Parts: sequence; C-alpha cells; structure tokens
Amino acid sequence: MFDTIRKHQKLMQFALMLVIVPSFAFFGISSYSGFLDKETDLVKVNGKPITAQEVEISAKRQAERAGGNIQIAQSLQFRQAVLNELLQQRILGFAVTNLRLQVGKEALIQSLQNIPQIRALYKPDGSFDDARFKQLLSSNGLNEEQFYASQAFDLKISQLLNSVARTELASPKISEIVSTLYETERQVQALQFNAKDYLAKVNPSQEELQAFYEANSKLFVSPEYIDVEYIVLKADPKEDAKAFGEKADQFANLTYDQSDSLKPAADKLKLSVQSQKGLTRAGMNSSKDHPLANPKVLQSLFGDEAVKNKRNIEAVQTSPGVFVSARVVVFHPAQTLPYKEVASEVKRQVSLRLAEKLAVTAASERYDALQKDPKNVLGFASPVWISRNKPSNLVGSALDDVMSANPAKLPAIVSVANPGVGATLYRVDQVRQPIGGDAKVHKAQAAQIQALAAQSEFAGFMSYWRDSAGVKTINPLKPAPSGAGS
Repeated sequence: MFDTIRKHQKLMQFALMLVIVPSFAFFGISSYSGFLDKETDLVKVNGKPITAQEVEISAKRQAERAGGNIQIAQSLQFRQAVLNELLQQRILGFAVTNLRLQVGKEALIQSLQNIPQIRALYKPDGSFDDARFKQLLSSNGLNEEQFYASQAFDLKISQLLNSVARTELASPKISEIVSTLYETERQVQALQFNAKDYLAKVNPSQEELQAFYEANSKLFVSPEYIDVEYIVLKADPKEDAKAFGEKADQFANLTYDQSDSLKPAADKLKLSVQSQKGLTRAGMNSSKDHPLANPKVLQSLFGDEAVKNKRNIEAVQTSPGVFVSARVVVFHPAQTLPYKEVASEVKRQVSLRLAEKLAVTAASERYDALQKDPKNVLGFASPVWISRNKPSNLVGSALDDVMSANPAKLPAIVSVANPGVGATLYRVDQVRQPIGGDAKVHKAQAAQIQALAAQSEFAGFMSYWRDSAGVKTINPLKPAPSGAGS
C-alpha cells in the first residue's frame, strides 16, 4: 500500500518539476515563439495552437541540457513528454491569467537572484554588470521588458503550483484516516459455508447435465495437437569442431532446400527419422530435455508453414552441439469432446455449482438469523485480532467489508461471497487501538496519505483548468523525420 503511495508521490514531484521550468533556460522556448513558421497544429489551448515545430525546438534544447544527445530528442516517447510539458505550461498560463495573480516587486527580485546566470552577472564589488545583462538578453532575442514579464509570469505559475501542492487534509482527519485504515484492530470470528460440504445433498438430473454441456461446450474442448517426425544432429565429443560445423551447415541446408521431407538430410548424414504423436503447444511433459520441448521448435511446428504446408522447420540449435529439424505429419485441430467422454466432468461441475448455491443459501439464512440473535456464535471459529497492517488470512473484499463494519453497532455480521467456493460470515466482536504503537510509523503513514491527497488535489486542479481552457487535440504527434536533429 505504502509503496504505491510513494510511487504516486514521486509522480507528482515529477509533474511539478516539468511545469516549473523557468522561461530563462536560456531563455526557454517563449523567446522563439514569435519566429516560428506556421506548422501543423497538435493541440489548441484557449484557441491557440502548440505546433510540431515548437515541440521539436523544445525537445532539442532539453536534450542538449540533459547531456547533448540529440538522438534522444528524436524519440517519439521523449517528444511526447515534451508536448505534455508544453501543454501543462499553457494550461497553467491560462489559469494564471484568468485568476489575475499578481507578483510583488520584492518577490520578483528574489526570484531573479536565484537564477545562476543572473548571479554570475554580479561583479566582485557587488555591482551589477548591466552591459553583459543586456548583451545576454539580446543574444536570446529578448529585451528587458520581455524578460521581466516572462520571469513574472513564471513566478506566478510557481506560486500557483506551490499553493496547490500544499493542499492537504486537516491533521485530525489525517490521523483518523490513518488510524481507521491501518492501525485499528478488530476481533473477528469466521463461519465458512463451502460448496464441498453440500455435495452429498445434490443429485443433478440427466436433463440438467445435458443442458449444461450444450450451454458450456467451450469448457469441454480438446486442445489442438500434432503428430510429427524429426531428426537430431549431435556432435561427437571426439569429432573435430570444423568437421561438425560443416555437418551442421549441411543439416540446415538440406532440411531447408528439400523441405518436403526429412529423409534426404537423414540419409546424407546417417540420421534416424524419429516420430512423436500427440504433441501439444505445451510441449513434452515427459522431459524438458527432449528435442521437441524446445520453445523455438514448438513455435515453428505450430506455425502456418509447418501446419498448413507440412514443410520442414528450419534447423534449431537446442543446445551446444545439438540441432533439430522436424515436420508435421498430421494436424489435429481443437474439437468439442463428445458428451460420453466428458460425462463425469460435466457431472462434477454441475454438482459443484448446485452445491455452491446451497452453501450460499445456507449462509444467507444464517445471516438473517444472526441479525435477530447476533450473540449466537455456534459454528464460528476462534476469534482472531486483525487490522489492515496485519490482515491474517483476510484479503480483498473480505478485509474491506470487515474493516468497514460500523464499530458503534457490535457485534456486527458481515457476509462475503466466495465465487466458486461458497460464502463466509464474519462476526466482528470488538474494536481496539493497539497499545504501544510506533509513533514514527504513524507519522510516516500520515505524511504519505497527505502526499496522496495533495496529488489528487493537483490532478483535479489541472483537470478543471484543462476543461476551462477548452483543450483540443488537433493532430497526433508523429515520429521525427529521418535525419532530424543531425
């Protein structure tokens, strides 16, 4: 559970990292937007497009900053991530504009001083090199007004994201959730109603059996199988490696060139043609070392060329010094087995289903009786203490239902269906908080749930502004053209 929460937390942090990319880097793609030629629109945000060329430029620049590997920028996966980043930036920009967020002068100055390139412009005496600053702006196609506006805009986005990221449930609520979900212990007794215990009470009629067989014929299908013949070439330990290599080449060529029969290769290399009947896709149950047990051999034998045309499969090296070729002699397709051959299995399945119904009915009747007399513990197993941290043998819906029982109304009876088995009744007698719980664990659990709550809040925030901005996908992102970025 907590591994999952931690993963979600990392995802959120990654999302925040993507969108908090100052346009000063250097100075980001915004400085190029005025010089872009008209290209294919990929996505529109508030009626304004994100173009394919914008994605290419941004991907190239980010790949360069990551280490200079331009080939990374050509990958569809990387460019898709860049497009997603641009889309988030546009959506956040739309939100900032519509919320009319303001940035104070002091906050802007502080943010500028945090930019390494800006700090580098201060001289040893503390004065600012204005000439180098203007030169730097000019080389990036910006003037001071554009730069300060860009930085103010980025700061607004950062402040907006920080406010969303800080969203969390109130501490008392967090404690309650943590306590309820993970630490609270409940004393539970179980009463099982298993179908196997009711088998003696069922006796399906012939009509029921026949009807089940006809309605569920797919349950009684024999798998496809093949009868094959094969030859094996094995290296003699005393044989020269070069000589065996020549034999292996002959083996491969003969089985391929004369694909209608294994005999020419067998005669030439003095090999015996062996046979095997009833071979399925599962392979050889008798031995994993059998030549026909090799996965590649099996895959080839059940391929169209081998099954339909009865051609030799290409020689397969199954182990060092061992080569195999084979061909399908007869193919037996999958088929529904006659009722007579599966009558006992049909009766077993029908009986089990009828017994399960009886078990479920009995559980339901006992559940109704316990609602009137919950103190009746006849048949229940010995009580055990469970929690979400220590669930014992309870899993899935059983654990959820037991831990969700109203502690204000005890004893509580919970009925849980076990498909294919029957049903189980759980009697919740007591609820308690464990003594001497680990405060560090409790604190960590609370922090993780808070992080998950913040992530959920962020996702909802982005979804709202995505809808408000009328985001529309115009064209899918295509693979980079051959030679791009070179």
